[in-house]
Amino acid sequence: MNIEIKLHKTDLPDDLNLGNVIAVDCEFMGLNLRRDPLCIVQISSGHSDAHIVQLDRSNYNAPNLVKILSNQNISKIFHFGRADIAHIKYYLNTDTNNVLDTKIASKLGRSYSDSHSLKALIKEFINIDISKQFQNSDFGGELTPAQLKYCANDVVYLHKIHNELVKILEREKRIDLYRDCLKFLKTRVELDLALFKDDIWAH
Repeated sequence: MNIEIKLHKTDLPDDLNLGNVIAVDCEFMGLNLRRDPLCIVQISSGHSDAHIVQLDRSNYNAPNLVKILSNQNISKIFHFGRADIAHIKYYLNTDTNNVLDTKIASKLGRSYSDSHSLKALIKEFINIDISKQFQNSDFGGELTPAQLKYCANDVVYLHKIHNELVKILEREKRIDLYRDCLKFLKTRVELDLALFKDDIWAH
């Protein structure tokens, strides 16, 4: 697949129309929300494109990006959105609305597998073996072409993967359970932001 990759400094362009279903992923300096800042938000319309926004960490002023993320009429497909949505809320000061999540869908639908990574899903549904070499690289400075390609790979396949997972969930009569889990996701993010990391349902 030839991917059209566009790097945007600080925000998305004013006139960009990405449609009403987009794939979203984020890169940060680590997994500690309050220590490790949000660096990049990448978005795909599902048409072999990746728009990579390198945020201005001095002010996080990105009104066009925030408008899309908060828009109730635009579906956003994440893979493990929990961490991304928490960073978005903490640094961009906005809720991410109308969320779909391929990791949740995979765990509910693909009970035949114990591997729910994005790499595993791309291999199964797209038949491409992507490299995750740059997963733990430094996204806080100037981005290399290899890093940009890595960022693009994290979003360009999510539309098809989510569509295939929904077929499984519907066939196995687990689609309502998936939808209910998505409703709870925003609350799970709020628990993370309030520093409740443990499973509150555990004994």
